[in-house]
Amino acid sequence: MNNMNRVSDQEKKFQTICKAYQELEKELKASGRGLVWDTQKGIFGASQCERLYELFKRIGLSQYKKFLDIGSGDGRAVLIASLFTDATGIECDEDLVEMGKKIQQKLRLKGNLLCGDFYELDIGNYDLLFINPDQGFHKGFEQKLVKEMKEDAVLLVNNNIFLPETLTKEKTIWIDQIPVIVFRKNNKL
Repeated sequence: MNNMNRVSDQEKKFQTICKAYQELEKELKASGRGLVWDTQKGIFGASQCERLYELFKRIGLSQYKKFLDIGSGDGRAVLIASLFTDATGIECDEDLVEMGKKIQQKLRLKGNLLCGDFYELDIGNYDLLFINPDQGFHKGFEQKLVKEMKEDAVLLVNNNIFLPETLTKEKTIWIDQIPVIVFRKNNKL
């Protein structure tokens, strides 16, 4: 049997997501907007779909019941995560949320793309949190995580520039020479 002919449904869906975001990126570049810009509360920078998919496969995302992307931008991490588990993202920029919702509706994907402020969302129901931080964990952000994260929840930090100080660093996963650091509220496994 040829493995190339046996592409999973998940892989096929991922490829359609990837293609939709490639088209969006072309539109953004053609409009002169580019793939990085300031939002009301931070900086948006487009993540690579292939990298996200590889990360989610490698960590076994399907073992987690509820995924939350903090600062979900155009929703690509949420829509890819929805191939594995119940996925939600929260983003303050309405335009970015709408971009993600258009792709979600067009491809009939699961996932919950919320427009709002992370500080107003109860994160206690999520067992895997994901963030690509564009600023430090100060200003109450880390305190919110420590206070509201479930005891066995995991935080994935998608770079090593801004890191929490009071959560327990568990390990680093390297994807395309970019670190994703795994943190827990405590040392329970």
